[in-house]
Parts: sequence; structure tokens; C-alpha cells
Amino acid sequence: MFDVIISGCGSTGAMLAAELRLHDVRVLVLEKETEPPSFVRIVGLHMRSLELMAMRGLLDRMLEHGRRRPVGGLFAAIDKPAPKDLDSAHAYLLGIPQPVIERLLEENATQLGAQVRRGGAVTGFEQDDKGVTVELADGERLRSRYLVGCDGGRSTVRELLGVGFPGEPSRTETLMGEMKVGVPQEEVAAKVAEIGRTNKRFWLRPFGEGAYSVVVPAAGVGDRAEPPTLEDFRQQLRAVAGTDFGVHSPRWLSRFGDATRLAERYRVGRVLLAGDAAHIHPPTGGQGLNLGVQDAFNLGWKLAAQIRGWAPETLLDTYQAERRPVAEDVLDNTRAQMELHSTEPGPQAVRRLLTELMDFDEVNRHLIEKITAIGIRYDFGEGPELLGRRLPDLDVKSGRLYGLLHRGRGLLLDRTERLSVGGWADRVDHLADPTAALDVPCVLLRPDGHVAWIGDDQRDLDDHLSRWFGKPARPDRRSAPTATRPG
Repeated sequence: MFDVIISGCGSTGAMLAAELRLHDVRVLVLEKETEPPSFVRIVGLHMRSLELMAMRGLLDRMLEHGRRRPVGGLFAAIDKPAPKDLDSAHAYLLGIPQPVIERLLEENATQLGAQVRRGGAVTGFEQDDKGVTVELADGERLRSRYLVGCDGGRSTVRELLGVGFPGEPSRTETLMGEMKVGVPQEEVAAKVAEIGRTNKRFWLRPFGEGAYSVVVPAAGVGDRAEPPTLEDFRQQLRAVAGTDFGVHSPRWLSRFGDATRLAERYRVGRVLLAGDAAHIHPPTGGQGLNLGVQDAFNLGWKLAAQIRGWAPETLLDTYQAERRPVAEDVLDNTRAQMELHSTEPGPQAVRRLLTELMDFDEVNRHLIEKITAIGIRYDFGEGPELLGRRLPDLDVKSGRLYGLLHRGRGLLLDRTERLSVGGWADRVDHLADPTAALDVPCVLLRPDGHVAWIGDDQRDLDDHLSRWFGKPARPDRRSAPTATRPG
């Protein structure tokens, strides 16, 4: 009997498995594919995802395999520099191969004790009051307390669960791949610059070792289950650019559409959805993988709390309440960006107007914070502007704030040196630090780094500890402040 079975070992599933293992939850990850993907697609980890990696001690591993890039030009590929003084210690985009992200996250999950089984496709399940019985393609039946579908846009778990997936089907399609070209780099650059003035769904960018990343509009909408051929790329390159650039020796070829869909519910009983199983959208702005990882980060500690027995009654319901509106916003901004990619006169006029507006720092900053997810504010009720937002990686007396969050526990950052986490010390750490670079007396951080409380009153703090971390284990005792860095 497992506590949680996760269907899908992509970035979302692997991150969720690790988050659960931080709380000693018994986890099995089932991945239908027998081998990791062979193609190497470069994706970008945005600021908020980089912060999450830092919170769990994973960022240095990611940085070894990626390349830092400016965060400007993310919204609809409108070429504007990043705003100055972005409120993050990780104000850059990390370009990194997607298979590397998935490998590092899976390695982290297994090092923490998660079991990963490849070639295990979920074909059915039944749930009751005590758990979920999961059936695999080979007929094996497994039992767990919860099942989480992290199995992509064509999620078997979502379909079997009967959750609606409303939205819009693809109207346009784009070919994407990596391959070599047979013409000089200068010729490629000149043609790309010429066409790129009006067609933002077209580019050839040097990728290294003589290869190029190639993106070109497709002729229509095809079957995404069937990868395009090199000849498809040649035909569309000739149609758009008047030349196929002599492309050859492809590393990988794929297609993506602009389908936009959002699951009606993220939870039905003991079965939950996360990542692309809950939402799909065009890749413009590079938000998809980031959105899924952030789903897992939000869900992990809440599901663990439910299993460990200390979760407040409604805690697990806050997963949908918080993350579904975030996905709605991402779907809307990708819809807007796709319109701005259109070569029609109307969208082009709007694009020119928005390009002018982005010269205002407030506009540019708002859009960058939206794309990179550092502007998210969860609704925790009335309170200061910081309430519900994530806290940046501040300087504290023991180093950096995020170094104190590696264990996936809550944290009281106490500048007054007179508060206590009391009977919640088994799930909330306490740092008494009057020197912390914070302009409020104290903050209570959830395990995902969002500010759950601000103030300096012990009774008010206790109320919020109960709200987020359940009943105290020792209601009659108070723990002494600790300032040690969790191991």
C-alpha cells in the first residue's frame, strides 16, 4: 500500500514525488514510457521556478547544465529589455534541456526515497473512502491512499476521472525542431531578420555544434501524435522564407498547436490533477513546464499534510483554489500573445501599440512578473500587500532565506525575537533574526515560500499556525527560537 501513486514522471510528477518524500510519504511514480525522451528540447526556467529550486537546494545542479539569459523579450517576443531591479535574487532565464530538468528532478526524488517504475501505464482506477485501486496495462493492481495525474495534456487519469477539459482546439500549428543548415550563418541571419519583422512564429537560431533551432508555421493543423518530417520543414520554410536553407540532419522534429484548455476540477475525491493534465496552452512565453512545476510545489506539502494527519480540514482544497486561477491567467496571457503573433493588420496594430506601452517601466514590469510568476498573489484575505505573495530570497544572519526551506517545512521569520511556534515545531521552523532584511516585524512562510501571516502578536500567530498547519502537537509547550540552517 502506497500513500500516493503519481501517474507520469515528467517534471511535474518528479517534483511532486520529491516534495512528498520530504515528509516521509510513501510514493510510487508510474511512467508509461520505458525510456526518457531521446530528443533534446531547450526550455527556460523562469524566475519563480528558479526560486523554487533554490528553496530545495536544487538550483546549483540546474545551473551546471543551463545557460543564463536576460528575461527581456518574453511577452509575445516583443524585444524590450528586462526592467531594472526585479524583485528576485534570480532575475534571469535559465535555458536548459528539458530532459536534463526531468533527469535531475527524478534523481532528486529517488534519492529522497521515491520509487519510479517505467513501463507502467495506468489504464484504470477505482476509488473509495479509504483509497484508490490503480490498474496497470499488464493487469497488475496497486493500492494507494491518493492518485495524482501528472500524465500530460492527453491525461488518461483525467479522462477516466470524467473531468471536463473545456477550451479551444488548435486553430494554427507550428513546426519546431533542431537540425543543421546548408547555407552560411550570415545568410540565415539576414533572412530571419527580414521575415521576423512581421512573422513572430518564424525563426532559425544557432544552437551549437552547427545545429539550429528551427520554428516555422505549419500549413494546417495535423495529428500531433505523428511527428512532422524533414520534408514538411523544407516545404514550409520555402513557403515562408522562399528557401529551405538546405536543412538536413535533424536531431528531433515536433509540432505544437495553440489549443487552450483548462480542467473543470483539479480534484475529485482522492484523485488530483497537476501540470498539463490540468491545463494546456500554446508555449509562447515558455510558461508550460514552469506552471506544472509550480503546481507540484503547491500541492506537495498540502497532500503530505493530509496523509500525515495534521492538515486543517480545507487545506487540500486550497490547491485548486490557488492554482486554477493562476492557470486561467496563463491561458489568457498566452491567448493574447498568440493574437499578437498574427500577421493580420489588426493584431499587428495592437502589437505596435503594446510595444510603445512597454516603454513604460510599470507596463514592462507587470508583464515580466506575470510571465515569470513572481507577481502571483494568493487570496489569503485582507491584509498587507505582502500577504499571499512569495518572499524573495532575503539575507538573514545564517546566510540566505531559501537555505532554510530545504526540508519543505514552514518558517517563522521573527525580527522581534519574542514569538514562538510552540506546538507546531514539528512542522514549522523558527528563525529569530532582528537583522533580517524585512520591513515588517515577523512573517510566517508556508513551505512553498508564500507569506501566510504578517504581524507581531503571538495569539494572532497561533490562529494562523492553526489555519495552515493544523492543531499543535504540544499545545501546552512553547519551543525556543532556533536559527540553525536545516540540513
